[in-house]
Amino acid sequence: MRMYTATGEIMEHVHLAALDEEDLYSGYNDYNPTYDTEELENDEAFQQALRTSHGRRPSMTAKIPSTAAGTRSYGYMGARVSLASSMGRPATGAIPDGISVARPMTAVRAAGYSSSVHKGSPFDPLGQSRGPAAPLETKNEDTPEEKVKNLEKTVNELIEESCIANGRGDLQLALEKAKEAGRKERILVRQREQTASADHINLDLTYSVLFNLASQYAANDMYAEALNTYQVIVKNKMFNNAGRLKVNMANIYFKQRNYPKAIKFYRMALDQISNSHKEMRIKIMQNIGVVFVKMGQYSDAITSFEHIMSESPNLKTSFNLILCYFAIRDREKMKKAFQKLIMVPLGIDEDEKYIPPNDDAHMNLVIEAIKNDPLRQMERERKAMAERFIMTAAKWIAPAFETSFAAGYDWCVEMVKASQYVELANDLEINKAITYLRQRDFNQAVETLKMFEKRDSRVKSVAATNLSFLYFLENDFGLADRYADLAMIADRYNPAALTNKGNCVFARGDYEKAAEFYKEALRNDSSFTEALYNLGLTYKKLNRLEESLDCFLKLHAILRNSAQVMYQIANLYETLEDLPQAIEWLMQLISIAPTDPQALAKLGDLYDIEGDKSQAFQYYYESFRYFPSNIEGIEWLGAYYIDTQFCEKAIQYFERAVLIQPTQVKWRLMVASCYRRSGNYQKALETYKDIHRKFPENIECLRFLVRLCTDMGLKEVQEFATKLKKVEKMKELREQRVKSGRDGSARGRREGSAGSDNGQNSYSAKGERMSTKLRTLPGVNDPYETNTNKDIDASYVDPLGPQIERPKTAARKRIEDDDFADEELGDDLLPE
Repeated sequence: MRMYTATGEIMEHVHLAALDEEDLYSGYNDYNPTYDTEELENDEAFQQALRTSHGRRPSMTAKIPSTAAGTRSYGYMGARVSLASSMGRPATGAIPDGISVARPMTAVRAAGYSSSVHKGSPFDPLGQSRGPAAPLETKNEDTPEEKVKNLEKTVNELIEESCIANGRGDLQLALEKAKEAGRKERILVRQREQTASADHINLDLTYSVLFNLASQYAANDMYAEALNTYQVIVKNKMFNNAGRLKVNMANIYFKQRNYPKAIKFYRMALDQISNSHKEMRIKIMQNIGVVFVKMGQYSDAITSFEHIMSESPNLKTSFNLILCYFAIRDREKMKKAFQKLIMVPLGIDEDEKYIPPNDDAHMNLVIEAIKNDPLRQMERERKAMAERFIMTAAKWIAPAFETSFAAGYDWCVEMVKASQYVELANDLEINKAITYLRQRDFNQAVETLKMFEKRDSRVKSVAATNLSFLYFLENDFGLADRYADLAMIADRYNPAALTNKGNCVFARGDYEKAAEFYKEALRNDSSFTEALYNLGLTYKKLNRLEESLDCFLKLHAILRNSAQVMYQIANLYETLEDLPQAIEWLMQLISIAPTDPQALAKLGDLYDIEGDKSQAFQYYYESFRYFPSNIEGIEWLGAYYIDTQFCEKAIQYFERAVLIQPTQVKWRLMVASCYRRSGNYQKALETYKDIHRKFPENIECLRFLVRLCTDMGLKEVQEFATKLKKVEKMKELREQRVKSGRDGSARGRREGSAGSDNGQNSYSAKGERMSTKLRTLPGVNDPYETNTNKDIDASYVDPLGPQIERPKTAARKRIEDDDFADEELGDDLLPE
């Protein structure tokens, strides 16, 4: 069909086909019955093909000339001949006989058909008759591109492993992985240079490797290496925004206490951060203020903190600003800063939001799910931090800006009552009472706490608990017990009140009942360490050592570095006769408190019991270094040197004991004995004479004076012998009087007569003087030893009174019983 227009100019450019030329568009309007799908039910050939395999025969398809050809190679096709196929259907694109043309290319090719299909070939659209497909070509990993890709993957994996190790706390492994990543990355750069692809270097990977390496150096306290690595990053102009890392460098200088350089780098980082990063700039300025505080430049720190408070106020900056004003004693600004602190918005939801309504079950489930989620926990922590800052600030500034700390506390209480922290007002008033207590003003503390007796139950319980503690410190156990009861009535679940009640019962000696109160306190709060510690002591009093040990082991799991808990565990193991475990716990104790002389001495005593003299000497000597006045350590060290035949060294320890206990004659006798055993008889004689002048009735001193003078041929031997006989005679008379007094007292008791008061006082005084006696020690093959075994009274009475009871150590027993102790020391010089 041809289109014509009325415009002559257009028709000039229209080419009309000649009669002998082929009409390209002929035949398109012809109707082909093959596509008549409505008559397929009446088509017998089609129905037969469906029922049989007649339709699977190959069809005869004529070749159609390609449409890509500009002209056709055959003649006129106006009278197209329709050839029937083998199925009875007309062939597609049939052409006259004798003309062989190629089939034209179409947009959609029939599945399973191609120009190469020959007559009689089977229908195989999936190509299964051609056998299995050839295997995929393997990737050649030896090519430079593949090696580079594998190295990049390895470096990224090492960086990730380093970060994971750092998160686990394995800092050494994290550093090793970071170094390995650095080595692999350098190999990667060299390979790129060798393959002439240096322009494609992955700068992000290089930056990640260096940054991770610097971070791991800093985490391992290798600050010099970390700074060098950061310098490599910062000086490289190809890294964008690398100037921010100067903040990390400033943090390292801060840790090194190089404060001027830290401020310099903080300011350099601040200059390279745009104003759009407001939060980061605020944090850097806060660090600058903290560094100024460390340097004592409070005016500069105040400038930084005030700028932060004007831009973005926060709790930490406000608290630091108060401390700076406190440091320069600016009272008015302290007040203003405190007011700003309590007005800082917390940005948390109100507690009423988490109160579930009773009528909405779905909302109750939602609130139950979110009231303890991480966001709610973060809100609690922020609120607790704000309360801690307010309480601490009030404690610091209250005594500073008023005439008395009480007036300052009253002002702070009024300010808090008008803020969002109304509940802190009661805590501030209780803190005021505690301040009175620290100032030893017990009356004011008690009066302040008694004001809370009519308040709500929580505050009343806290006040009564503190009152109970105050009266317990004053040994007024009656009032302490009363206020502990009041605290328990106000709040039965208050573990501190229950612990105070248990302490009052413990003071009365009712250990079983005290243990019950401690257990109840632990049921209310399993982490209440005071109750757990007291329960362990109570079980120890009840001789339930295993249960006591269990309490202290649990307490050690909570308080890992408590020296008191470790000592109790060691003491319990010693009582249970498990000395290796006791030594192990004492070793842990001195690792925390290496200068504790009592722990060192105890460890030396345990090693002495175990028979390890060298270790015992080491710890006793360390104890003596830190506490040279410990008489037990001095005694053991002196005995150790005598055991090892170094009597000259033992003298210095016994002379120190003389300085500590100048009224004890036994130390002077030991000094004289050391001189005598070392062969210095002249010095020994002078020492014995000095002892005789200060203790003229000491029999042992006189005996050795007699022997020394006899051996040295001195004329004074007769004088000392006369004095010795006189003292021995006085001693016998005293013994007879004591014996007769005892007999008379026994006879008076049998007769039912009590005797006169004067007589009783006289006998009492004599009995007190005779309550201690010197005991004769075993003799040895020494010409100056005595082989007599009799009790001799020492008439010298210690003006300092009776000594405090303390158990004898292994060293003291050796001084009393060993063969070198020839002075016959007795019980009157060793407190029982």
